[in-house]
Amino acid sequence: MNTLLQEITARADEGQVEGLSRFFKTGPGQYGEGDKFLGIKVPVTREVVKACWRETSLQNLEECIASAYHEVRLAALLALVEIFAHAKRFRVKPGMTEQDCIDFYLAHTDRINNWDLVDLSCYPLLGVWLLDKDRRILYDLARNGKTLWEQRIGMVSTMTFIRHGQLQDTFAIADILLHHPHDLIHKAVGWLLREAGKRDREALVKYLEPRYQTMPRTMLRYAIEKFPEAERQQYLKKAGWFQSGY
Repeated sequence: MNTLLQEITARADEGQVEGLSRFFKTGPGQYGEGDKFLGIKVPVTREVVKACWRETSLQNLEECIASAYHEVRLAALLALVEIFAHAKRFRVKPGMTEQDCIDFYLAHTDRINNWDLVDLSCYPLLGVWLLDKDRRILYDLARNGKTLWEQRIGMVSTMTFIRHGQLQDTFAIADILLHHPHDLIHKAVGWLLREAGKRDREALVKYLEPRYQTMPRTMLRYAIEKFPEAERQQYLKKAGWFQSGY
C-alpha cells in the first residue's frame, strides 16, 4: 500500500486548482505547460510527508514521482529529502541509503519540472551530499542540462555551500548561466548571488564589477536587492537599467 500517495490525493481541493495552475504557469507556451494540479498547497503537502515518510519505500516513491499531478511529485521529493536526512542515523528502508536517495533523485530529474520542485529538493539533497565531494556534477547540469530545470538544479544546489561559507561554486556556476535566455534562470542566479552577498558582500561586489553591465536585468536586480537604495540605483543606472522607483 502506498500511504503517501493515498494521503496526498485525499487532500485534493478543487477550489485551489485554478489558482495553482495559473501561479505555476501551466497555460499553452508557458514554462509549466500541461502540468496538472490537485489543489494542494505546500504546507498541507509537508504535513502529509511528515506523517508518511517513514513508511515510504523506493517503490512508493517511484509511483509518486511518475504521477501526472504536481503535488504528488512534490510529496515524493519531500519524502526523499526526509529519508536522506535521516539515513545516517538509521536505515529507513532496505535500499534507501544516502547514495540510493541521490541516485533516485538524479535518475528522475525529468520529473522535477517546475521551480518549486527544484528549489525545495535540490540543495537539501545534492547540496548536502556534495559538501565533502567533487562537485563537477553541478557544473555539468548547469552547462549541459537537458532542461532549464536541470540547469536550475545546478545553480540552486549551491545554497548549501553558501550556508557553510563556501561561495566559490556559486560564483563559478553563475558564470556558466550568466547569459542564459530564460527568466527563471536569471532569477535563480540572482537569488543565489544575493545569498552569497549576505555571507561576503565584498566577494559579491568583486564578482559584479566586471559583469553587471551585461547581466540580465532580473538577475542584477535580485543580486543587489540587499544593497542600500542609492547603491542599487547606481548599479542599475550604469547598467542602463535605471528606472525611477526601482
